[in-house]
Amino acid sequence: MSTSHKIAVLPGDGIGPEIMEQAVKVLKAFEQKFGASFELTSAPIGGAGIDSDGVPLPEGTLKLAQESDAVLMGSVGDFKYDNLDPKIRPEQGLLQIRKALGLYANLRPVKGYKCLEHVSTLKPEVVTGIDVMVVRELTGGIYFGQPRAREGSGKDEKAFDTLVYSQPEIERIARVGFEMALSRRKQLVSVDKANVLASSQLWRDVVNAVAKDYPQVEVSHMYVDNAAMQLILNPKQFDVILTENMFGDILSDEASMLTGSLGMLPSASLGEKKANGKRNALYEPSHGSAPQFAGQNKVNPVAQILSLALMLEYSFGYKQEAAQIDQAIEQVLNEGYRTFDIMGEGATLVGTAELGDRIAAALLKLPSAVSV
Repeated sequence: MSTSHKIAVLPGDGIGPEIMEQAVKVLKAFEQKFGASFELTSAPIGGAGIDSDGVPLPEGTLKLAQESDAVLMGSVGDFKYDNLDPKIRPEQGLLQIRKALGLYANLRPVKGYKCLEHVSTLKPEVVTGIDVMVVRELTGGIYFGQPRAREGSGKDEKAFDTLVYSQPEIERIARVGFEMALSRRKQLVSVDKANVLASSQLWRDVVNAVAKDYPQVEVSHMYVDNAAMQLILNPKQFDVILTENMFGDILSDEASMLTGSLGMLPSASLGEKKANGKRNALYEPSHGSAPQFAGQNKVNPVAQILSLALMLEYSFGYKQEAAQIDQAIEQVLNEGYRTFDIMGEGATLVGTAELGDRIAAALLKLPSAVSV
């Protein structure tokens, strides 16, 4: 029996609790199959934190996250909080926990399943075989830069945000991108807007400097507007995409549509390695909380379950074992079971809970090629 790993479970708002329930089902199946052991503790964040503690990131939630080996999170946000001051809206809970845990590197793998090629709005020959990793800087850039404000009123009202990056911030995320490329096809495209933005000019200079330490990796640069076009025109040209916070936010959501649904896209957010070799990490689906679908047992839990698989691989080192979760998902999809967002002709429509049940069952039935 392996050492028990402590996981902070933050279901969040909207569809968060019901997709989290499916991920926990699969984790329980993982424990049963491989003899692993996990200690799960739940806490509120986002709108749930506002309801319980009056703030989107309660002190108890942050303390739990800091004391855990990893954080597994759902999604935050609900229409009923739209009129709150932006400084205390649910989304601030996510931004605050990322900042507090130092989660500067966001990994968003975009990998298609052959049985879902028809779900994409692009031609099958364009999306067949896509396997892209978006490496996004997560704690800098325009989302966090100061000063930022709205001033004045009427015709004199104005608003401004500040896009700031330092050399160390760029270097550390660039090294994550290059290390990721080394473990894949050894190709990295750095996306910026260096023809217009001073921050992007620094970004490009630093990436080129870091590239000298990784001669095995083929490096190229692309303006963000061209990158957006190329993702649709020829997505298979990309291996690792390295980019800053806002560009990465936009491009990764665009890339998710190559797989047919944002409900298929997981993410991992990682901090610096500590002296003991461990690092703070948070795993969440890339989609939002979709409050209009909450409680209807209809949404796709795959992104949440794949986020669990990323946690098992990156935080706990169960790479081969976590790969079996992906195999279980593919098997269930190959059998024709679908939620509404990936539904197609001849498929069987199922709800959130049933898809979770089937993935957990499929995991248990796969041959145990590895053991913890």
